[in-house]
Amino acid sequence: MLGVRSLFVLEHTLAKYWLGNVEYPWDVIPIIGQIVMGIGQGLPSDEYEQRHRSVWVHRSASVSESACLVGPCVIGPCAEVRHCAFVRGNALAGADCVVGNSTEQKNCILFDCCEVPHFNYVGDSVLGFHVHLGAGAVTSNVRADRKTVVVHGGPLLGDFPTGLAKVGAFVGDYVEVGCNSVLGPGTVIGRRSVVYPLSFVRGSVGEDCIWKSAGVVAKRCDS
Repeated sequence: MLGVRSLFVLEHTLAKYWLGNVEYPWDVIPIIGQIVMGIGQGLPSDEYEQRHRSVWVHRSASVSESACLVGPCVIGPCAEVRHCAFVRGNALAGADCVVGNSTEQKNCILFDCCEVPHFNYVGDSVLGFHVHLGAGAVTSNVRADRKTVVVHGGPLLGDFPTGLAKVGAFVGDYVEVGCNSVLGPGTVIGRRSVVYPLSFVRGSVGEDCIWKSAGVVAKRCDS
């Protein structure tokens, strides 16, 4: 469940070529800037406005005057970048995404229809199709001891050292993360899972699960 194709349907992102050529999503973290530049340079000018040297915004997207866009970044069709959002660079927001009030996005890929609408921080992460972060939910991308991040796959899959000091979360398609939750460095959440509000999640959560608290995970009864 940790692999790219286990977490995401790649047809829902402009980064599908690059993601399709790696096994695990954390493999793209060091090259997201290159990915975004490659995407931006190939976009049709009749559909995307190049606002600065490395900032591309689809002509149907809505970007608040108070939002800050730092390149390289791509904002997709019908996306909404709201009041005081801060897109810090190396960032892709797909079609119909919402980057909301006081939300910060840095070195990350948001698949189409992903919503980070209220006071969220998303850094060094990949969020899948129709992922929704509740108000105040954030990805933590640096360990307290500043050591390199290890992705914990549990007793069956084992550990995956990334060799990277900054790694956020990898959140599969249709995941719902409750308000004021923190996804610890290297967290992986499988498709269609739910995280209760006020949670601290670390390690990996399987598909169709409900994270209730540390060590308490249930299968969704509607899965």
